[in-house]
Amino acid sequence: MKVLVDTPVWSLALRKKAKSSDQNRIIDNLSDLIRDSRIVIFGSIRQEILSGISDKAKFNELKRKMSVFSDYVIQTVDYELAAECSNECRRNGIQGSHTDFLICAIAIRNDWEIFTEDTDFIEYAKFLPIKIYTLQ
Repeated sequence: MKVLVDTPVWSLALRKKAKSSDQNRIIDNLSDLIRDSRIVIFGSIRQEILSGISDKAKFNELKRKMSVFSDYVIQTVDYELAAECSNECRRNGIQGSHTDFLICAIAIRNDWEIFTEDTDFIEYAKFLPIKIYTLQ
């Protein structure tokens, strides 16, 4: 099964600082998914990963490394489903970002898991049929 990897997981893996054993486990899982060609990314996540890197050389290096991953091509139906997801969650008192609901919609429509450290997805899962990736 494919796994849509959210920005917080990428950010954790790309940090240069020492990591805890839990963080290393996340990175190991991401590495396994990459090795097995199971990860999915799309443009908004790529943009979030690259945003905020003020050093041009570091930006270009990361852009080059990320270029090995092709973007999922978002369809109109994905945006429409994202709006439905947002509306459903709002009806139930849950707020979220447009990107989060687009992640949910793409994952639902393709029957993919979502690999994230963002706890908002636990709340979304109470009202949306999303599958959260479980660490191995």
